[in-house]
Order: sequence, then structure tokens, then C-alpha cells
Amino acid sequence: MGIGFIWFILIGLAAGWLARYAMKKNSSFGVVGDIVIGVMGALVGGLLFQVFRAPSMGGLFGSLIVATLGAIILLFGLRVFKKEKEA
Repeated sequence: MGIGFIWFILIGLAAGWLARYAMKKNSSFGVVGDIVIGVMGALVGGLLFQVFRAPSMGGLFGSLIVATLGAIILLFGLRVFKKEKEA
């Protein structure tokens, strides 16, 4: 395990927490859930930035922004899917 993997997990944790806070989600997924949401959000955000050819955001802060935006999109999609399933 390199230091890059540790940063990836920490960025995922921060992005998941920020996304949950931004979406005003009262229920917590816990630390592990926030990491999973943040890591998946990083993948979604990175993919979207590539598809739309958005300027690359390098560094730690740029990675956090991309991961957080991706996590917000992911949480929004989950919320919409959950509402459709209930209806």
C-alpha cells in the first residue's frame, strides 16, 4: 500500500462527507459509506470531466473537487432512483 492509496481513501472520505453535507442528507452512511460514496464519486466525476473535456484539475484540491462533484451527482441519482422505486 503506497501513500497514493492512502490519499485516495482520504479524498474519498472527505468527498463523501462533503457530498452528504451538500445534499443535506440527514442519515449517515458512516465512515465506510462515506468512503465508498466518495471513491465512486471520484470515478463518476473523473469520467464526466473526460467526457465533457472539462479542464483538468490537478493536485489534491482539484481531486477533491472532482470527487465531491461526482459524489453529489451519484447521491442525486440514488435519491431519484429511490423515489421512482417507491412510487
